Amino acid sequence: MRRSWHDARPEDPDEERDAVTAVNDTATGETSSLRSADRSALETLRQGLRLSPEFRRGLTGTLVLAVLATLGKVVVPIAVQQVIDRGLGSGEPDLPFIRNAVVLCALAVVLTALCGYLMNVRLYRSTESGLAALRGKGFRHVHDLSVLTQNTERRGGLVSRVTGDVDQISTFMQWGGLMVIVSAGQLVVATVLMAVYSWQLTLLVWACFLPLVLALPRFQRLVAKAYTKVRERAGDVLAAVSESVVGSAVIRAYGSEDRTADRIDTAVDGMRAAQTRAQKIVGFTFPVTELVASITVALVVVAGVWLGVGGSITAGRLIAFLFLITLFISPLQTATEVLNEAQNAIAGWRRILGVLDTPADVADPENGATLPRGPISVRFDGVGFAYPGGPPVLHDVSVEIPPRTRIAVVGETGSGKTTFAKLLTRLMDPTSGRILVDGTDLRTVSFSSLRERIVMVPQDGFLFDSTLEDNIRFGRPSATREEITRALTELGLADWLDGMPAGLDSPVGQRGESLSAGERQLVALARAYLADPDLLLLDEATSAVDPATEVRLARALDGITRGRTAVSIAHRLSTAQAADEVIVFEHGRIVQRGPHAVLVEQPGVYADLYASWTTATTVR
Repeated sequence: MRRSWHDARPEDPDEERDAVTAVNDTATGETSSLRSADRSALETLRQGLRLSPEFRRGLTGTLVLAVLATLGKVVVPIAVQQVIDRGLGSGEPDLPFIRNAVVLCALAVVLTALCGYLMNVRLYRSTESGLAALRGKGFRHVHDLSVLTQNTERRGGLVSRVTGDVDQISTFMQWGGLMVIVSAGQLVVATVLMAVYSWQLTLLVWACFLPLVLALPRFQRLVAKAYTKVRERAGDVLAAVSESVVGSAVIRAYGSEDRTADRIDTAVDGMRAAQTRAQKIVGFTFPVTELVASITVALVVVAGVWLGVGGSITAGRLIAFLFLITLFISPLQTATEVLNEAQNAIAGWRRILGVLDTPADVADPENGATLPRGPISVRFDGVGFAYPGGPPVLHDVSVEIPPRTRIAVVGETGSGKTTFAKLLTRLMDPTSGRILVDGTDLRTVSFSSLRERIVMVPQDGFLFDSTLEDNIRFGRPSATREEITRALTELGLADWLDGMPAGLDSPVGQRGESLSAGERQLVALARAYLADPDLLLLDEATSAVDPATEVRLARALDGITRGRTAVSIAHRLSTAQAADEVIVFEHGRIVQRGPHAVLVEQPGVYADLYASWTTATTVR
């Protein structure tokens, strides 16, 4: 059966899709590579704080302010007790004593408020610094992950991990964390002061609340599980919405607005259901805490009156004790809300740690080698590659590419040529064998040197939402405007530039959507040309241009590749015809190699592809 040349284009989507499917089949729910191990809440917090030491800076001063703010809250109960027992206890009000007590109480309240303000400021400053560092680490690590690992996670899910999940941590650290500090101190201070007034009533209060405190660990586990689901569903919503926005043109073209809306509704409903389940668990504790608090107050009043009749407690102490019960109960009542935010934050922290714990399997080597400038030679030495959980894609590939050689790589969809290109640019590493560049193992070359020497121009060159100038300069940030203009002129694109509405200042839009597909490729080529690499890897960089532009670019590409090593993933036969040599892939193996004129006369894969292409162009 004849093989169609057009089966080879573009970018081997089946090969890419099979790779992603193979990885996804190894995991359930979220992908296993980016899912954090099951950690306890305490372990998660400890690891998170180790990764963000900014959280601990100035913590001692913040804790001192928290202690002062907490101590200030017991001034009012003490003042009430003193006024009743000393100011009014003798029958004749002691007005000077009462006045002094009120003034001191007012000063203490003002000082407490000031300490609380300063504590908030310090806490916000340290948490924002820590969260900024956490976002930066998460973002950088996502870029350190291989293309394969990134493809196992939906892009919206990755964005959610370094945005929404960090926001959940922010909410807890700036509000819940504050409440934890203040509430813990308030609980201890209230307990101590209550014990000073009446140890019997203090034991009664703790006896009422102890079962609730003992039940908190189990409750915490239920809430943690529920809020982990909430954060996962939040990632699903962000992924669904972002994909629908980016793919809006395709959605409109196929009239699938209703199906897209249903998909988003399903994701939103999933998050709503998960959030509702979590809130039901959390909400259960509110009435329970209120019930226990009401019973405790009633029992304290009865027991306090009985102790007062026996002379064991004064009226002022009993009233102050009732004030202190409010301070005691308040942290327990807010504990549920704090626990709500804490578990939401811990769930988010687990997801972020899941990213940071994922090893960067294509890592920048420490003290990596630096390649000298000049034409590059490439050698694949017994290279094999298999996607996780899938069959081998490349089998014992051994090939040498001499310097200054123009190579065309051809083959059917899924034959392995895209994987060959990704290994050559070290977007992935081989599972066996090695790749040598100028005699140096590619895995030992520093990324800075590698990216300077080898540049890939993909079929769909990604453009950033900026101007033409900024997008072209992305290849060499130090380039001047004059150098950019000269590069376009040398490529024969000066007339195209003159036709742009604002020249180099013309905005390209998000993902370059203000330009045609062919114009985006022109920008990608100009970017690569300006970078001045020693090896160019072209994924049929002229496939989307019109015939006239293709002829012009063919002349420009001849100038670009002259004196350089050039490897082209060929989806058009014209690319193979212009190459010095053609490498033919089939089922992950190199089955033919040689000049076009020689291969086309030999029976085999290349002759079949050429015959199919010739037939197709003749029919057109």
